[in-house]
Amino acid sequence: MTHEKLTRCGVFAALLFAFVSSASATWKEQVLYSFQGIADGATPVGSVVFDSSGNMYGATQEGGSSSCKSIDQCGTVYELSQSGGVWTETVLYVFQGNTNNDGASPFGGLVMDSSGNLYGTTAYGGTGDCVLLGSKVGCGTVYELSPPVQPDGAWTETILYSFPSSKYGYAPWGDLVFDSAGNLYGATIFGGGKGTTCDPFYQYCGAVFELSPPKRKGGAWTEKVLHAFAGGTDGHQFGDGANPNGGLILDSKGAVYGTAGWGGNEKACPGKEGWGGCGMVFKLMPPPREGGPWKEEILRSFNGNDGAEPLGGVVFDGKGNLYGTTYWGPTDGYGLVFELEKPSGKAHAWKEAVLYAFEDKADGSNPSAGLTFGNTGKLYGTVLGGQIPYGVVFQLSPPKGKNSWSLSVLYNFKGTPDGDHPTERVVFDGLRNLYSTTQWGGTGTCDGGCGTVFEVSP
Repeated sequence: MTHEKLTRCGVFAALLFAFVSSASATWKEQVLYSFQGIADGATPVGSVVFDSSGNMYGATQEGGSSSCKSIDQCGTVYELSQSGGVWTETVLYVFQGNTNNDGASPFGGLVMDSSGNLYGTTAYGGTGDCVLLGSKVGCGTVYELSPPVQPDGAWTETILYSFPSSKYGYAPWGDLVFDSAGNLYGATIFGGGKGTTCDPFYQYCGAVFELSPPKRKGGAWTEKVLHAFAGGTDGHQFGDGANPNGGLILDSKGAVYGTAGWGGNEKACPGKEGWGGCGMVFKLMPPPREGGPWKEEILRSFNGNDGAEPLGGVVFDGKGNLYGTTYWGPTDGYGLVFELEKPSGKAHAWKEAVLYAFEDKADGSNPSAGLTFGNTGKLYGTVLGGQIPYGVVFQLSPPKGKNSWSLSVLYNFKGTPDGDHPTERVVFDGLRNLYSTTQWGGTGTCDGGCGTVFEVSP
């Protein structure tokens, strides 16, 4: 199930008219692996992660087993290892679905701890009581995969938390993030116990949660809902966010930042009536005393003119400013890259600047992934469309002098047997090569391809 299947489909602070250049002559792409379908997984999701030996790990939303009883096939966790320039896939785990009290259908990637354990989420499955279209599908899980003790042994899966009901979160979405104490933070796109206007099939408007490890070995992990989103409220001008989409980040004081694709100040997003708001960037501040409530601050509530539907989270620069993307905007546009400048002095409001607005031409359109900073202050990301309409990897360079930010197309996907439909954040290796996935394309037997893992290198 893709993002489009699960979700409902003022004036600029500073609009900088950037230009597009093609860098495809100096960057090259290689498909490292094409998913083939059921057995080895299909539709890769979320970020990939590397271990210290250069092996790559990720999750697929579908595939694994045709017998799994869930929304689709239940999905997999995979490893890609390289030998002699050839990458080989190993399926580390196949999810079994809620009929086996296991997870189903990851909608986020993986994070790794210092011991090489992998952590992620599944949108469905588990022991929870969530029902969809008359069938009990579970409310989702948080899982851990531990490497084998003996070489060539099997990885071990542990369900750290199974969301018991929609009140505690429903359909965890996006990547998790660790704090320094080993707590995990994530988001569920539905659930949380608040809001009734977000979807006719799923309960509530989403939540941000914290999952804390047990104090004693072998104990249970503990979940706490840090904030339940309320969405729009009829009769009120201002509303809360709706449908947070993961990709959370933390600051040095333990505050949590992220994006919600819907909700905010607009009851009806201009040009997108019926959406219930254009989305927002939020900050959740920890309580001054342990056990108290977390406090939400809305850093930016999009109004359509300055962007709509932020899907990929945000990222910090070295000064504490935030950067992200919106799928739509300005107004009837094709998405944009924005900056939120951190307040200084007596100022309290975060100031938005639109760094680049996509035109649905060679530059692509509709970014759904977050951004990645390079070591020279350049931003990297993926969008759909392009001169060949299968998706683009781009580089956005900061201005020099009075010039504006400039976008370079690093690679334009060509479709099967190449990649198609990049929707995830790119990551760097130690040699500054970029890696990510496409949900479609490749040589697999799925209609339109089963997806790829790719490298783009200078």
